Amino acid sequence: MSSVKVTEGSLNVESCKAPLFYRQSEPATGEVRMSVLLLHGIRFSSENWLNIGTLETLAKAGCRAVAIDLPGLGRSKSAEAPAAVGELAPGGFLKEMCERLSLGRVVLISPSLSGMYSLPFLFQHQALVRAYVPVAPICTEKFSVEQYQSIKIPALVVYGDQDTQLGEVSLRNLSHLANHSVVVMKGAGHPCYLDDPDTWHKALTDFLNTL
Repeated sequence: MSSVKVTEGSLNVESCKAPLFYRQSEPATGEVRMSVLLLHGIRFSSENWLNIGTLETLAKAGCRAVAIDLPGLGRSKSAEAPAAVGELAPGGFLKEMCERLSLGRVVLISPSLSGMYSLPFLFQHQALVRAYVPVAPICTEKFSVEQYQSIKIPALVVYGDQDTQLGEVSLRNLSHLANHSVVVMKGAGHPCYLDDPDTWHKALTDFLNTL
C-alpha cells in the first residue's frame, strides 16, 4: 500500500464564480521540501496526475503537490475562466490561487492548454515561481525573446518527439528562457507524461533534486 495520502478539496477564487476542485498529496513525514502546482491540458484534469502516479511520486520526493482542475474543465466545470483582459487576468488568477493554497514559491508544471495561465503568471510574478516545467504549452508565441530572457529561474522544458506541432513550436520559443534544460521523450506524443510516466517521473524528480 502506498504511504502517500491524496486528499481532495475545493477552492474559491474571486474571478471564477464557482469553486475549483483540486487534489493534493503531501510527504508522509510531514516535512515539505517545496510546493508543486500541477496544471493540465484541455482534454485532461487533475485525475491524470493521480492515475499515472505523479501526485504520489512528488509526495515521496518530499513535495507538497497540488493538482487543480482548471476553470470549465474536470470537476471545475461550473467555474468560469477569468476573462483575458490584456492577458493579465490569467496570471492574477494563478497568483490568487497560490495565495489561497499557501503554496509560497511554487514549482509550476504546465502542459498544453495551461500555458495560457502559466506564462502570464511567470512573466508577471517571477518572484513567486521557484521553477517552471512547461510541457508543450500553448501561447508561447505571444511573448518576446526579451521577455523569455528576463526569466532567470530554472526551467525544465519537456516534450515528446512525436509532438511535431506544439512540442516543436513551444521548444523554439521556450529555448530563449535564460536558465533552461530540455528533456525530449522518445516515442511520446503531445501528452508525453501519459505515454511514458516512468521517464516523466525520473526527469521531474531529477530536476527537482537540483533546486
